Amino acid sequence: MMFAMELWSTLMAVHESDREDLMKEATALRRRCELSLPNDDNTVIAGFREDGRFSLFFGADPAFHFDDVGRLRRGFCSGDLYRTQGNSLARLTRHREAGKSLLLRHDLTEEELATFLETMDQRLTHLHECLQGESAKLIQQIPATPSLIPDIINALTLIGSSVERLAPAIKG
Repeated sequence: MMFAMELWSTLMAVHESDREDLMKEATALRRRCELSLPNDDNTVIAGFREDGRFSLFFGADPAFHFDDVGRLRRGFCSGDLYRTQGNSLARLTRHREAGKSLLLRHDLTEEELATFLETMDQRLTHLHECLQGESAKLIQQIPATPSLIPDIINALTLIGSSVERLAPAIKG
């Protein structure tokens, strides 16, 4: 079973990496840009929905989606989906068998949640430092003006200063 899950994660990562231009696909992000960070082969897509929610894609994986006050709503990491339960995250792993696809749910332990948030924070901190130090390079932006960089810095600052890390549970 473990080998099957590792194989699925590998295949899923390859499939996600092969996606066409994420900048074109991310149409729900009305304002978005693509950034290049030093010593990173993947680009970062950062953007805002019309209602102010903020999303980040570090290549095809991982991705993080926040509410309008900087709390994590959803994530995609190592081929698995994560969604807030209010006080923790649930990991949803796709399992395929006999022509059907199932989502297997695992509610993260306190230790697993802490590890997930620490890993996410490292990525966000690195991006924040690159933007503030002006070492991140803007590749493209939609719409072209005004610059999204100040808004992204503000969103990252909000996320970093938020007392509540997780958004309320997503219904359904």
